[in-house]
Amino acid sequence: MTMRYGEVKGVGKPVSRLVLGTMIINRRERDKSFALLDDAFALGCTTLDCALVYAGGDSERCIGEWMRERGNRGRVVILTKGAHPNSDRQRVTPFDIASDLHDSLARLKTDYIDIYLLHRDDPSVPVGPIVEALNEHRRAGRIRAFGGSNWRHERIQEANDYAKAQGFEPFAASSPHFSLAEQVENPWGSGCVGISGPKEADAREWHIRTKTPLFAYSSLARGLFSGRITRANFEAIRDKIDGACLRAYCHECNLARLDRAYDLAGRKGATVAQIAMAYVLNHPMNVFACVGAESREEFRLNVEAGAISLSNDEMKWLEDG
Repeated sequence: MTMRYGEVKGVGKPVSRLVLGTMIINRRERDKSFALLDDAFALGCTTLDCALVYAGGDSERCIGEWMRERGNRGRVVILTKGAHPNSDRQRVTPFDIASDLHDSLARLKTDYIDIYLLHRDDPSVPVGPIVEALNEHRRAGRIRAFGGSNWRHERIQEANDYAKAQGFEPFAASSPHFSLAEQVENPWGSGCVGISGPKEADAREWHIRTKTPLFAYSSLARGLFSGRITRANFEAIRDKIDGACLRAYCHECNLARLDRAYDLAGRKGATVAQIAMAYVLNHPMNVFACVGAESREEFRLNVEAGAISLSNDEMKWLEDG
């Protein structure tokens, strides 16, 4: 069982292919949160997927305390996100980016972010001022690399074309939803971008062609491929399934993929979660899989999934039958 690593331009550290999602990390459950961070780090996870809005800001505060107490900031890759809209307005502006970034730096108790992503896009805003603002923070040393979460590939390309024309650094990373499941509906209101399924072939081809590091959120489709859900028990446990999972992924096209994942898991002696994770990690895109493990055992099984090889025929069969 060996963690695999990749690179993101500007970061200068090994970036683990499995990234621990930190929505559940908080100071109210400090001991439990520290134990999960310790366990993931011991299993080779160098990279944490954070956001200003997770746990109302307490996730970043808890991670900052953990890094300070462990003295491991130099070995941890912090990916965090800002410029998320609120109930009043869109917030993809240079002012909000600066405000959110400074708050994240204070909460994380650090003077730089390894990878800073804009949590949402606002397509009505020109890309030029956004690229310029992110480059300003990079030059100041506050961020090492930047990119977009829930940005369409066309908008990232537009931003990178602007950066090239003006002599600026381009987006170094992308973070849409990607998994064996299609994102049929928005899991959290509007503005969520997924690139799974037949309709998103162009987006995947762009990521393959550009080799843009892709941090795939909800890589197990918010628990659809956790092994707890089957077609047989789906209706009986519906009220216990995560709401975002129900809205976005619990549709017939994905239940059929779940059936096939169980089938292949049985033939390979693996869990359904491992097959779904192997699908993500075997994709020809430059993928880093964000996974919300709740225990050392869950994370360990995901690490083991990195050793499962899937053929092109198996990948296509999982997708389309």
